[in-house]
Amino acid sequence: MLLGHVLKLSRVQLITQSERTLTASETQQLSAEFKRRIDGEPIAYIVGEREFYGLSFYVTPDVLIPRPETELLVELAAERLPKNGRVLDMGTGSGAIAVAIAHIRPDAEVAALDISHAALEIARHNALRHGVTINFLQSDWYSALADQTFDVVVANPPYIVEGDVHLSQGDLRFEPADALTDHADGLRALCSIIDGTMRHLTPGGWLLMEHGYDQSAAVRDLLIAQGFHDVQSWPDLAGIARATGGIRPINRP
Repeated sequence: MLLGHVLKLSRVQLITQSERTLTASETQQLSAEFKRRIDGEPIAYIVGEREFYGLSFYVTPDVLIPRPETELLVELAAERLPKNGRVLDMGTGSGAIAVAIAHIRPDAEVAALDISHAALEIARHNALRHGVTINFLQSDWYSALADQTFDVVVANPPYIVEGDVHLSQGDLRFEPADALTDHADGLRALCSIIDGTMRHLTPGGWLLMEHGYDQSAAVRDLLIAQGFHDVQSWPDLAGIARATGGIRPINRP
């Protein structure tokens, strides 16, 4: 992957040009990228790309690296979004969820928000790259939404517990901490999203959230306590309960 990135060649081209001799500058660049990888930096940040839902996304250390398990949120949202419906992606980061939904549901009106200006610039770049229209907002959760409402709200918020050992291991060492952990019990951001959703979710609309491997029961309880119904969790490809959601009651103000 690193060799292909340096030489700007596909995997097939690397095979067909296997006798090619690298120039001095190519060798120097490749050595530098090898060193970054040996030091543990994720390949996605080194090459500036990561595939998600069959699309290539530009990523930097300002945003989380999109992960395959998050594709579950895209599928759940697309299935529950009515024709010409409105969907909101909370904490969009690279824009992966919002762009993927807009790509497979061109009839939908898609909005996405993030508190990070740098993240929003990356998300806008990815929306432009894939030719989709998304209304991006800089917002601390719902603060900039005024009276806007949506048929589906989807979120992949920070949910790792403060001090979790995984934050100091592997790729997570290089990713933005504020996008990984709520610096509390792992449920603070999820609670904030659930508490504010009633004002911005249409009656009968869905709230869908990704969470940690051991948080599904707690998130279901939070939704039920707020009056959501049809509350349920869905497994990712590894069989782990990775997303939980529910429907806003039609008769609740």
